[in-house]
Order: sequence, then C-alpha cells, then structure tokens
Amino acid sequence: MKLRLTKQLGAPINKGMFGLFFEDINYGLDGGLHAEMIENRSFEFVQTRGSHHKYEEMFDGLYGWSAYPEQGNGATLAIRSDRPQNEVNSHYLAFTASMAQLAVANKAFEGVCLNNNSTYRVRFYARTEDYAGSIEALVIKDGHVAACVVATPSVSKDWVLYEANLIARHGVTHGTFMLKLERQGTVHFDFISMMPSDAVLGLFRRDLVQWLKEMKPGFLRFPGGCVVEGHSLANRYQWKHSVGQAEERKPLGNRWALRGCAEENEYTGPYSRYNQTLGISYYEYFLLCEYLGAKAIPVVSVGVACQFQSTEMVSVEDPAFQTYIDDVLDLIEFANGPVDSIWGSVRAEMGHPEPFDLEMIGIGNEQWETEKVDFFRRYELFQKAIHQRYPSIKIIGSAGPDVNSDKYEAAWRYYREKSEENPDFVYAVDEHYYVKPEWMFENVNFYDQYPRNIKVFAGEFAAHHSNGMNMPELNNWGAALAEAAFMTGLERNADVIVLASYAPLFARLRYAQWSPNMIWFDGERSYASPSYYIQKLYSTQIGTHLLQTIADTEEIPFVVSYDREAGALFIKLANPLDRNVSVKIESDFSLADQGEVQVIQADEEEVNSIESPRRVAPITSAFACFDGMEYEVGAKSFHVLKIFRKDK
Repeated sequence: MKLRLTKQLGAPINKGMFGLFFEDINYGLDGGLHAEMIENRSFEFVQTRGSHHKYEEMFDGLYGWSAYPEQGNGATLAIRSDRPQNEVNSHYLAFTASMAQLAVANKAFEGVCLNNNSTYRVRFYARTEDYAGSIEALVIKDGHVAACVVATPSVSKDWVLYEANLIARHGVTHGTFMLKLERQGTVHFDFISMMPSDAVLGLFRRDLVQWLKEMKPGFLRFPGGCVVEGHSLANRYQWKHSVGQAEERKPLGNRWALRGCAEENEYTGPYSRYNQTLGISYYEYFLLCEYLGAKAIPVVSVGVACQFQSTEMVSVEDPAFQTYIDDVLDLIEFANGPVDSIWGSVRAEMGHPEPFDLEMIGIGNEQWETEKVDFFRRYELFQKAIHQRYPSIKIIGSAGPDVNSDKYEAAWRYYREKSEENPDFVYAVDEHYYVKPEWMFENVNFYDQYPRNIKVFAGEFAAHHSNGMNMPELNNWGAALAEAAFMTGLERNADVIVLASYAPLFARLRYAQWSPNMIWFDGERSYASPSYYIQKLYSTQIGTHLLQTIADTEEIPFVVSYDREAGALFIKLANPLDRNVSVKIESDFSLADQGEVQVIQADEEEVNSIESPRRVAPITSAFACFDGMEYEVGAKSFHVLKIFRKDK
C-alpha cells in the first residue's frame, strides 16, 4: 500500500471532537465516580420492581443497614420522619443499641476499602433523647479494627453535624463501616457519609477521574442516557431537585434498577435497589467539566419517558409541558446567568459566582417519532423557546436509537427540511449505534456521503460481540480494533462529525447492567479496557486539520491529520487483517529524521483485567523517518505515527 502525504490541508477538526458520555449506569456514579463510600446514606432508598409499562417503587429506607455484630441480638433499627433533619429528606434512622449490639453497620456495596495511612472524612447528623455517651466511627475487618475515631461533641437533643477524620492503620479490602455507641440507648442518625480525603474536588474518586483526565476529552455529555427520561416521568432526572446542599437532594430510583427484572424472580432483579443519590448533580458535573477542560453537554427531558420502557408522556397541550421548557431555560440561566439572576444566584450560593459558559444542550436523549410520540413537535417547541432567549446556544437533536431504521431516516428528513428554513434549527444530530464489530469494519466509509450542512454527534457507539450483564470479557481487542477502524472514518469526516463519544463509560465489577464498557473498577482498583486506549489515542493524537493524501489502495483503514501550530503529522493505521501490511509513506515536504509511534497489537480475544490492567495497551517507541519509508503494520494492530515536519 502506498500513501502520499500532500501539502494540502483538508477540513479543520473540532478541537474537542472526541469526548465522554456519562450516565449513572452500572453503578458508575453512586458506587463509582462519586467518591461516597456509604450506601443509602440518607435512609431514603426505594426498591423498584416491574416490567415494561408497569412499575412500582417501594420505600426501603433501611436498605444497606444492620445492627452489629450480626450474631448479637436486642438492638433495633427503625425509620422515622417525625423530627427530620430536613424536610426534603425527612426519613432518618432511630438506632437503639443493646449491650450485645452497640453498633449500626453499612453494607457499602461490597464493603469499604481503605489504603494504609490514608485519611477518610466521616460526616453524619445525630440527635438523642436518652443517650449520654460518645459515638465512634470505625472500620473493622475479620474482628480487627482498621480505623477508628470518636466523634465530638456529645450527642444532644438537637440535630448536630459531626465531622471527623478516620485514618487507616492498615489497608483493608471489603471492611465493615459502623457507628458505635459506648452504652445502651437510642440515637437518631441521618446523612452518614464517608469520603476519601484525596477525592478530586472533594467529590470524585481520584483513580477514575485520572483515567478521564488523561484522555483530554473535548466534552462531557451528562447525565445520560436513559436516566434522563426515567422509566416514568416521575422517575426522570430533574435538575432542579439536584442543586443546593447534598443533604437536601431527594434520591431517585435508577431507571437501570429494572435490569434483570422478570416473572421468574417476581420482577425483582439483582439491582432493584439501585438508586441515584444526586450527590453528584448538574453543579458537580459542571465542576468536573472545568477540571477536565471539557465542554459541558447536558441532556434534558422532553416530557417523554424512556420509549423502551414506557408509553407515558405529557401532552404538549397540557400546561404541565411548559414546565419542561422552563426547566431548560432555567438550566441555561443556572449555568450562564449573572449572580443577580434567580438561578445564577443559586449557582453563586453553591460556590461558583462565575458562569460556566455553557455552549451546547441536548434536547431529548434517544427519542424518535411515532404515531403516538410527537417528538418532532416537542423539539421544535424547545428550539424556538431556547433560541428566542439564548440565540447562541447550540442545540443537539436526537436521531433515535440506531442508524439503520425508518425512524432514523425520518429524523434526518425532518432536520434537513427544517434547516432549509432555519440554518440554526439544529447544531448536530445525535446518532447512537451499538453494533457488531463486523458492521464497523464494513462501514468505515459510513459518513463519506453525508450532506455537510448539518453536523453529527456520534453520541453513543461501541462494538458489541453481544450484550449482557457483568461481562467484562466483551471488552476484548477484537471489539476495540473494530472501533479503531471505524473511527478513522469519523476523523476523516471531521467536517460533518463534530462530536463523538464511546458509551457507556464506567462499570463496577459485579454491578453491571450493561456490557461492554470503557472502564471497569471495583471498590479498590480500576482498569481501562482496550476500547479506552483507542479513545485516548484518538482524543490526544490528533491535528487541527485533516491532511489530504493520495493512496493507491485502501487495503487497510487510515486517516492523516496535521497540527498546524506544532507542525506535527498524525497517521492512524488500523489493520484488521490476519497478515502484515506494508505501507510505503511518501511526503511532499521534508520530515524529521525520527518519529514516535504508539502501537496496540494483540489476539482478538485478549482483554484487560484488575490483575492484568495493561495486557492490551499502547507501546510507544521511536522509528526512523524518511521519504519513501516502508512501514510495517502488523496483523490485528492499530498504529498512531507522530512525525514532525522539518520545513515548518
């Protein structure tokens, strides 16, 4: 294969083209990115049961809590709401200790993990009517105390916030967190929290954020995903419920709690008590975007519950529909408004008087037009209201859940017709595809013939050998190589593809409703899948412009970009074949004598894991550069060559 590099620049590449999609699925937020280690900290959890179009949520405020030790007796746990710490989350725990059971313990997913000599911030509210004594926070493993601290002052009849630093005497895996009384009595507890002191921004689990930071993402789309829509309208994500003090944010049953519910288990699946605490919400997402240097792309509900799970919607003729539009307008004010505006003042009170400079917003997650669901009309009403007040906001529309159906075709016809009348009608159309690796190899040129007047957001994509719960083995090199090949087409069509993100992002091992995922973790460690390294190579090794090339054949997928400021070329080569391919690289300009290459090559079934986190990962090396050089691309491999010009 012969590849000539010309001096002719192609289309400019959106600086933030490759980014992140985030949704609280697979315990990716609560139990993951959110550094909170306690489960059901406010005693407000619900259990979700049901099947398509029929659901029920039952209060389960004691979930995750029990008296300690288990073999003791006499202690009682009860949920009360008569004297709440706050009116939003009115439930709290009334714990009556016995001499045999002096402590209340938390499930904490699979138990808390402590690092030796590390510090953990414990916070909780407490009050009493008859107890005189101290409260000790501690972590125990196999009967041994790993960390303990006595909270002061003494308990009073009024709610008091207790804060203490818990220092680990040694490392612990799957330990038991508890609050222990020194004698019998009754204490009321609420909002029991434990966070590692090294949490990023005091909120996010450090190792998980570091994976994101290293990707240098151009954007972060949040909070979903299907959680935006909910399995019912009541269950949808409502951003106004997620601002203010964390203690006063009402937890919400997670739409993914229904995964695995079936008749044989009486519609109570393994994740029925999956909740969203909203400890991380819109404000914290905006903070994370600032930390990552990524643009925020919030996605909002259009008054339609998840179309895969429900037929519920609010009619556009119903006065209640206006609240959905008002919520979006108020969200933009919350992000960008001055401190003397209603919602800008809320942002300022939370600690960020400067605006977040929101530029883009998604209308609907994965909606499509049907005989009953008038998504197009809804989009038009949102678009009109947003641009009337905020004309510079870029609006992203939905093309539905796939790219090969009548609903996808109908969506594009709609956007194109409307954009002829109003060029600002839609900035980009959000396309989703979870497809076989073979489809990606066969559709490298998928976007070559797309009209250029409307941009595309490849918002959720991944190569799927299959899909299932708790299957990290699906994140193998074969799937990642298919994504690498397909993404040459995304980058090569940068004049129409302005945003692209793999999905889903995170999955907690043994807690995953969906597979595959980009990053896997447990309570202690994390690792990146081969797909992560592909995404990182694309997001970090890319130029400011495409470079026009001349190839005598398209034996393997490739794309070339050029960084005009640095004078660097990036050549990406994906070889899905079972044999090596020799690429002769010729250049119309002078090349530096030495370049750098990052290579991933492995058997298609190879995967990363907690035990072998870099089995499939890039290897960086130098290579000699000269005009007419023969570069060998190994079988089943992906290469990114970085070469500087001499004559810049």
